[in-house]
Amino acid sequence: MENLPKKVRSKKLNTRVDLTAMVSVSFLLIIFFMVVGELSKPKIMDLSLPERHCDEKWNHVIVCGLRADNRTITVLLDENDKIITYSGLLFAPIGKPKKLDYGKNGIRQELFNKKKTILEYGAAIGKPKYGPIVIIKPSKKSNFKNLVDILDEMAITKIDTYAIVPEYTPEESNLLASK
Repeated sequence: MENLPKKVRSKKLNTRVDLTAMVSVSFLLIIFFMVVGELSKPKIMDLSLPERHCDEKWNHVIVCGLRADNRTITVLLDENDKIITYSGLLFAPIGKPKKLDYGKNGIRQELFNKKKTILEYGAAIGKPKYGPIVIIKPSKKSNFKNLVDILDEMAITKIDTYAIVPEYTPEESNLLASK
């Protein structure tokens, strides 16, 4: 029995897993999904539209207590950076339609003046917070830059009640053709 070989016992090694690479990959994945989540959010502009009531007796639309035609400014966008604006309704405008340019001396000044007049009128009749309602009508010949520029003018002049209407009436088409 002396010559029997001894059993060789192997040393048990402690197994150690290095998780450094796994932590790096998980942080990269977290950052990736946070960035993708932020970029996938829709970028929109808030619109606040007025409440609509119809006064059958006077046959005109009342918006928030003031006659809508006294507060309405329509902006027609046409080709070659052309803007035509009128206040009120086209068949009974408040003043003559105006041809304006973009910028601080054009449409911006006109919107500031109209807003001031409407707010003063509202304050005189006890409705000081009701501002102008702007209807933006881009034509098929106008470009996207013009629409973005007029939306920038709405933000600069702090007019928060506006709508983009894609249809022109025949009268508005005639007005653009004549200007």
